[in-house]
Amino acid sequence: MARDYSSRGGSRSSARGGSRKPAASRRSTASSKQPRVWRWYGAGVLSGVVGCLALYLVTLPPAPGDEGAEPAPEPSAKAAPQTPPKPRFDFYTVLPEQTIDVDVEPAEVAQPRATSSNRKEVYLLQAGSFRQREDADRRRAELLLLGLEPRIEESSADNGRWFRVFVGPFDSRSKMAKARSLTAGQDIDTLLLKREG
Repeated sequence: MARDYSSRGGSRSSARGGSRKPAASRRSTASSKQPRVWRWYGAGVLSGVVGCLALYLVTLPPAPGDEGAEPAPEPSAKAAPQTPPKPRFDFYTVLPEQTIDVDVEPAEVAQPRATSSNRKEVYLLQAGSFRQREDADRRRAELLLLGLEPRIEESSADNGRWFRVFVGPFDSRSKMAKARSLTAGQDIDTLLLKREG
């Protein structure tokens, strides 16, 4: 069986029963569907807006001048226009006549504690509180490198044994503030304590 390839396009189109549409006509049918979609979308939006507007207008209360509204009751001829009564201010005359007798004994003023001249306040900075002695020694070494004079105090309480690192005592607030700025520069948080020395 020999085939004739010279008229290949014609034999297929005749076998299918018609001619094929060119690509340009296929595009035109696809683009003709888009305006239909936009028309339906626009019609839906427009009908929604009109429906909402109609619902809004139906739910509005009637204006006072509308004919369909109930008429307001007319004031009767017998009722005279009433003015509200004037307020009375009697307290101007009543208060000066009243007196209150109260027997009050003067309160005793608490005397401040007398501070003796040999006791003065000193400032301490607590630079840390640790459970392990090694951690407290490490913090003490950091403070020594800053030129401060730290010391470690051991304390025992209900919650266990603690090693607290103190810097000071400082006689004045200015010396304490200088030491506190040095520790803050190294990201060491301190707690200010005031004790009597």
